[in-house]
Amino acid sequence: MISAFRPLILARAALVLLFAVAAVLLGPHPAQAQSNNITAELVAGGPVVPGQPVTLAIHFTPAPGWHGYWKNPGDAGYGMQLEWQLPAGWEAGEPQYPVPHQLLISGLMNHVYKGPYAVLVPVTAPPGAVAGQDVPVRVAAQWLACTDVICVPEKAALQTTIPAAANAPDERFNQWTAAIPPEIDRTGSFEITGEFLRLAIPLPASLELPDPHIYLADKDLVAYAAPQRLSRRGDLLIAEIPLALLGAVPDQISGILAFQDGEGVRFTAQGGAVPAKGTMLALPGMDSPPLAILLLGALAGGLLLNIMPCVFPILSLKALSLARAGESQREARSEGLAYTAGVILASVALGGLLLVLRAAGEQVGWAFQLQEPGVVVALAVLAAAITANLAGLFRLPSFSITRSGEPASAFATGLLAAVVATPCTGPFMAAAMGAALLLPAVQALVLFAALGLGLALPFLLIGFIPALRRLLPRPGAWMESFRKFMAVPMGLTALALLWLVWRLGGEVFAVLTLALACALIAAFVIYGKERRRKPALRLAGFAAVAAGAVLVFGLTRSFEAPSHSAEASILGPVNFSEANLASARAKGKPVFLWFTADWCVTCKVNESVAIEREATRAAFDRAGVIAIKGDWTRRDPEISAFLTKQGIAGIPLYIWYAPGGEAQQLDQVLTPDTLVDLASGPIQPSDN
Repeated sequence: MISAFRPLILARAALVLLFAVAAVLLGPHPAQAQSNNITAELVAGGPVVPGQPVTLAIHFTPAPGWHGYWKNPGDAGYGMQLEWQLPAGWEAGEPQYPVPHQLLISGLMNHVYKGPYAVLVPVTAPPGAVAGQDVPVRVAAQWLACTDVICVPEKAALQTTIPAAANAPDERFNQWTAAIPPEIDRTGSFEITGEFLRLAIPLPASLELPDPHIYLADKDLVAYAAPQRLSRRGDLLIAEIPLALLGAVPDQISGILAFQDGEGVRFTAQGGAVPAKGTMLALPGMDSPPLAILLLGALAGGLLLNIMPCVFPILSLKALSLARAGESQREARSEGLAYTAGVILASVALGGLLLVLRAAGEQVGWAFQLQEPGVVVALAVLAAAITANLAGLFRLPSFSITRSGEPASAFATGLLAAVVATPCTGPFMAAAMGAALLLPAVQALVLFAALGLGLALPFLLIGFIPALRRLLPRPGAWMESFRKFMAVPMGLTALALLWLVWRLGGEVFAVLTLALACALIAAFVIYGKERRRKPALRLAGFAAVAAGAVLVFGLTRSFEAPSHSAEASILGPVNFSEANLASARAKGKPVFLWFTADWCVTCKVNESVAIEREATRAAFDRAGVIAIKGDWTRRDPEISAFLTKQGIAGIPLYIWYAPGGEAQQLDQVLTPDTLVDLASGPIQPSDN
């Protein structure tokens, strides 16, 4: 994560050095008088009270199009510098700032003020100060004034008089004081975990946070432009912010937690333990649809998963098994309910595991299990075994996809269908799964259950509606031929998984996985044929299965050793990172960003239909489109964080950035002309 933001970090360091040199050149040397782009005035409260603080205000008014900076300016700029000239014994305290705003320019995050603002500074009179006398104060102030294009270091010599008597206060002081965020009366805690700063801020659970953002006063500690993951855990706000860590870790940190419209609170935190995440907060700019809409999306998405090549054979054969069951309504309903229970249980279990891993700080998304080496090998072997079973190489007495009248078999088939269906995210499903990562755990699990219900719905309806069963072909000898024919799409699924093993681990690893699959099939064949005549061979079959399981575990260690290289693309894309995306958008050209994985069937179909085409490449060349590709075949925390920021739990994800425009999220099913039409649209790239 830190390496991903290193170009931005180095750019920030260079800009800070440049601004610092400019400030030195303009600071102590005499210069010709010139008007500032941000005017400043020093305003005093009062009156003078020995031993008590008096508030001074430095009021800034930026010209239209200009902005000033918070004390931690962010990735660029520098904060205000003050040199006080006070009477003997007087002391100036720490400046207090209002809540800043975010300004993202070319991937660099700035903490700025675009309108008039005031910085309050308490100055304390010594105990022996003479009451009844006006006190003149002066300050030499330096600051940076910027537009979105240029920056100018500015300065001014400001002065005012603290009145001896209580005069009518400046009416603006009330407004300026109200703009300073109050300080929380409890100290938070923070810790460095992996590549994240984890922060716990005491905050009443009843306080609403419509648009939260954390501004850290400590410089060079976090990546300012990176997404902040925020969650609520009782009376604590838990934040996880990617590190920049250009300097040492301080013992104490402070900052401002902003809400919206200039509101916020100040906080301090000491190093210490931070609790696990709680209920995730929605990211800024991402409006979650109502729960009912999300449930419908999950249901429809699960329904569409039934046409996937790895699920359709299982569903078809299991549906035909009901036709074989005859007129038994009781058996049909029993099997339908058992199959549905298996699918929903597997979907909820996978979803629950996903939520647990994310709560523990893991950056994972939907189909995360296919990023685990052991799971990929196990699924490849399982698909091969199912293919052999459908082809008639062996039959198991305790389980068969086509066995009818046994709820246990239907339940196991439901578990299997849910597991093999997870590699892809289809239409309707993306928003629901993305929202599930942000909703409370109970609501999230309900969404995963709705996904499972959608996947099981066709078989459930066939079990409960006799008219649908009567539409199925009558049982006969043809069913055995159809059963063997269904081994073809399942065999293609097994080959696809074996190809994925080869892509990730190389030829040797793929051959070992193939050998394991063959050994397991041979064990099942022996078990099926010799289970009565030769018990010893049956035991040998069980031993082979156990040895295969041990081998799968051992293979997972070598699985991660080879480096994974993404497939070449005719578009010549840049590898995804937040820094590369920001750099591409800063060039003023159209940008096409897509996320894929070797295990995502929908991704590969879209690539063959719409992306990896000569027509697309030619259109991109004419329009100067910059292509960026994110490969999520293996775990990538930065990709996971970006997907969460977009409100997406899985892939595919396609985003089009017009020059100077907002991100446009495309449909998850692309047509051949989708990208060609976008590249040939009216928005043309600039010349820079």
